[in-house]
Amino acid sequence: MPRCKDIDLVKGMDIRLDYSQMMSEFIGDKCGITEKDIASVVPQADKIIKTIARERKNNKLGFYNLPSDMESADKIRELADSLRQNCDDLVVLGIGGSALGGKALFNALCHPLHNLLPKNKRKAPRVFFLDNIDPVMCQAVFGIVNPEKTVTAVVSKSGTTVETISQFLIFRDILERRTGKSASAEKTIVITDDNANPLRTLARKSGYHFLPVPANVGGRYSVLSPVGLFPAAMLDIDIFELMAGARYMAEKCKADNFRQNPAYMAGIIHYIADTKKGLHIAVTMPYCDGLKETAFWFRQIWAESLGKEKDLNGKTVNAGQTPIAALGATDQHSQLQLYAEGPYDKMVTFWVVEKPGVKVMIPKIREKEFTYLGGNTLGGLVNIEAQATQLALTEAGRSSMSLTLPEINPFTIGQLLFLLELQTYFTGGLYNINPLDQPGVEAGKRYTKGLLGKPGLKNKADILNNWQNKIKSFTIKTNNS
Repeated sequence: MPRCKDIDLVKGMDIRLDYSQMMSEFIGDKCGITEKDIASVVPQADKIIKTIARERKNNKLGFYNLPSDMESADKIRELADSLRQNCDDLVVLGIGGSALGGKALFNALCHPLHNLLPKNKRKAPRVFFLDNIDPVMCQAVFGIVNPEKTVTAVVSKSGTTVETISQFLIFRDILERRTGKSASAEKTIVITDDNANPLRTLARKSGYHFLPVPANVGGRYSVLSPVGLFPAAMLDIDIFELMAGARYMAEKCKADNFRQNPAYMAGIIHYIADTKKGLHIAVTMPYCDGLKETAFWFRQIWAESLGKEKDLNGKTVNAGQTPIAALGATDQHSQLQLYAEGPYDKMVTFWVVEKPGVKVMIPKIREKEFTYLGGNTLGGLVNIEAQATQLALTEAGRSSMSLTLPEINPFTIGQLLFLLELQTYFTGGLYNINPLDQPGVEAGKRYTKGLLGKPGLKNKADILNNWQNKIKSFTIKTNNS
């Protein structure tokens, strides 16, 4: 696909939203949404739309500005191009929003077996996202890469993430012992908040490369910042196409009429489904392996942004749907039974790709039992299964909707990511909560640091120790001796 610097030149690359199977005309009145339901939300939605327009105009929405930050993209591309020349492996140390966006881009836009390809066919380093502190996996990755040809990206929005800093201290020790401090520093990139924090101070002191994340961009909204763009650029993904797609979607989502705005319409449907129809579980089900990690990325942004105990007025609301990431057609054979006949508490959003990019034919065969399969393609079969599954849910009176991508490329993925970010932020407004904070996560972080001995948090360690002692009497051991 040609470069898309001029978004007006793009044709045939629009993402389509179809929410018909959420409506009562299709699935009945038990869970079906009516026009009256939508009308009841319109005054609230209009108010939020005006607020977002005002915030956008005043540059208060950090994630909204990222697709237009070409200066940052140029610097990222230049740094990645220089580092890739002598790099066999890229190790990304980050967790949550510091890793999920990069993983989504890698999964969608690189060869599905990228790390297994011979070096001359990859044209980019292998990549390992260490987004957990499991010691077996960490040691395995640290042991498989060549320190002399490994670039390390340390990603932490706060600059204090315990898991990421711990991994880096271990890996830094390995690199410095093998290559020396200076050589190690030349291949270390720190991606953190633009404001001062311990990790940025360490980067400056040690001479590491530094890529800033704007202060008004939260970790889970940072995929189009250096957090996602640097790993993508190292993998030779066209980040300018990615940003062009996001800008294109941003233009489409400036429409004040929510019925012409896919992000706002999807948000309204989810909100009504949750608050009026009892659909407290939101299943995202891509029918494409390349979108699997994007579904996990969306799971985080939906859960962490909307799952709040209190609204902006301090009222207890316990807001938010529980997101589930599934995969079609795989999960037709593991979860669909529950979706079709279990509790009426779920809505399913299908992600479908019209053109998979490759054509794998099913051969025509002699066996009479399977002749109906011959002459079809695997891509066609996948899309038929998506339609058949949605129809089966509709006939069972179950709620679903769909997002259709014409194909997977950087431009369409940029569209999808931005649409889902704005949808999430807008839906937070409907719940009257702050979609940018995460107070429920911070408590666990403080207990962890207290137990590790961080100064000033001894009381947290004491609370955790007392809790551990209390649960001993309720613990069953297989060996009582």
